[in-house]
Amino acid sequence: MITLLLHLLRLFPFLCGGPRQLALENLALRQQLAVYKRTVPRPRLRTMDRLLWVGLARVWAGWKQALVIVSPDTVLRWQRRRFREHWTRLSGRPRVGRPPINAELKALVGKMAAMNPLWGAPRIHGELRKLGIEVAERTVSRLMPKRRTPPSQTWRTFLANHVQDLVALDFLTVPTAGLRVLFVFIVLAHHRRRVVHFNVTEHPTAHRTAQQIVDAFPNDTEPSYLLRDRDQVYGPAFRHRVKGMGIGEILTAPSSPWQNPFAERLIGSIRRECLDHVLVLSERHLRRILTRYFAYYHRARTHLALQKDAPDGRPIERPEVGAVVQISEVGGLHHRYVRQAA
Repeated sequence: MITLLLHLLRLFPFLCGGPRQLALENLALRQQLAVYKRTVPRPRLRTMDRLLWVGLARVWAGWKQALVIVSPDTVLRWQRRRFREHWTRLSGRPRVGRPPINAELKALVGKMAAMNPLWGAPRIHGELRKLGIEVAERTVSRLMPKRRTPPSQTWRTFLANHVQDLVALDFLTVPTAGLRVLFVFIVLAHHRRRVVHFNVTEHPTAHRTAQQIVDAFPNDTEPSYLLRDRDQVYGPAFRHRVKGMGIGEILTAPSSPWQNPFAERLIGSIRRECLDHVLVLSERHLRRILTRYFAYYHRARTHLALQKDAPDGRPIERPEVGAVVQISEVGGLHHRYVRQAA
């Protein structure tokens, strides 16, 4: 900037009187030389440089021949942009339109939509009005995340809502000492984690399994829903019998044992706490072992899901009742502890 002012003062006498064209050309060449001498890898034109060349283009006809640092089209583009910016400032008006959406409102609408998948924009809009938030329903619809599929409840929600009217079925395989494979059919009630019925067979069929369901729920005690996997043993005969009893079937997805968690957890407990420590000799032997284990399971074994109570209910015995006595269960694999008076 200082260099440019010195050039102008030096050439001022020539501008006022003398060879005017020579003075202007000298000024242009000196300015470009000053730009090239700047200590940067690639010289960058400043605002004053651009204004100088715009001014020279208006008062000097031969400015294109003296310009070598940039192309003439660049100078013309600078002038057009300067013209647009000038009139934009003159014609600028305050912005009008919709007010910006509050970030807290956007987060609140997204949270409501995520936590309540069955709610639509009208329902969320009504909740916002009850909270004193004035916003258009159309705005709420626009802020809601897009749903590709219809909303559906989760398996956890379904099981919690139907736990008292839901039973689960599953099969447990047990190898014997004679290299046979026995199948244990288990019917588990979700409400108190009770084993309603079990049976042992070597050849499970759809007809046999259907009969086990009838034996498990006599005298109109059948549940509302039955949760099972897609095993081929639940064939047409089984489905026809269950439908005739008025029980709704809930099928898990293929290869998804986690969708029948209570039955899978029970089978794991049977293996870890009983069958992994016993050599099964026969079908009769296995039935006797499971009878003893289920008696212990219902009467004494505590469950986290039942607030550490037993499925049949186990009263709390205070210290004043007496001393602690140990009672053997399942042939000594487990023990039950009670208080007895001296």
